[in-house]
Amino acid sequence: MQLTTSVELPKNLPQINHKQQLIVLGSCFAENIGQRIKQLQFKANINPFGILYNPLSIATAIEQILNFKTYSESDLFEYKGCWHSYMHHGCFSSHDKTTTLENINQRLQEAQQQLSESAEWLILAFGTAYVYTLKDNNKIVSNCHKLPERQFNRRMLDVDEIVTTYKHLLEKLRVKQPQLKVLFTVSPIRHIRDGLHANQLSKSTLLLAIDKLCKMQPELNIYFPSYEIMIDELRDYRFYADDLVHPSNLAIEYIWQRFSTLFFSSDTKNIMHECEKIDKLLQHRPLFPASDEYKSFLRQTVLKIEQLKRKYPYLEFCFDIPQP
Repeated sequence: MQLTTSVELPKNLPQINHKQQLIVLGSCFAENIGQRIKQLQFKANINPFGILYNPLSIATAIEQILNFKTYSESDLFEYKGCWHSYMHHGCFSSHDKTTTLENINQRLQEAQQQLSESAEWLILAFGTAYVYTLKDNNKIVSNCHKLPERQFNRRMLDVDEIVTTYKHLLEKLRVKQPQLKVLFTVSPIRHIRDGLHANQLSKSTLLLAIDKLCKMQPELNIYFPSYEIMIDELRDYRFYADDLVHPSNLAIEYIWQRFSTLFFSSDTKNIMHECEKIDKLLQHRPLFPASDEYKSFLRQTVLKIEQLKRKYPYLEFCFDIPQP
């Protein structure tokens, strides 16, 4: 008995493996999937600007990475005692201007080096087609940082605006990285501020734009149907969090499994499984951290990490070893 409508996944897609450098940009869903990729020891840079929701802010972020931008005081503004950037998530904001700039530029420099030298995958998760623009200069902002709403205008992007922006951007990217693969997805998180109809219009705009981009270079521009899996295969509120907007942990795990089936070979999955086993060991929290038993447990865990490093010397493992 089949109780769900299965979303058909594309076939014969290029595989993602641990030898490749990935850059992940976009919505909360990008953060969720990105952290799983990072946890399984892939070489991944996750949201160097923090969470970004709309396609044009994501495009601006990529442009700034490509152009080796460095942020200065003139790129920041002060509000309620904190220094912010309109391009960055609030996790970069700070009461100290220097700290804000250091955090922004450190993450930016890491992404610049990876995108210009070694990135093979760019994973982009679009959340909404709605954008906020500053009334003063009509510039799109990535984050309003809870400033008064009267300082912004809000509008919905159209399909051609997104397609034109990304057509030029991808051409520029592939001058440096001709074989760079771009994986697009639409976040399954619903934006219901204006109602469900407006959310559908927004998501449909994103889907139409991505479809046009993928048809331009189908061998390099790829779409993964996160949104469709959520609303069709998981069409039940038990797969949503308490706010009935965000996917539950179970739903994220389900989508991740579908993603894994599509993009990871059996060899890659074996490495992931071994990394996962060690990560679970490191999540262990002892009752008596100073005990000889726990110290022995940590030594055995470190030994397993060393064995894994010898087995896969091309990996750059980043395990946080607890201190007893």
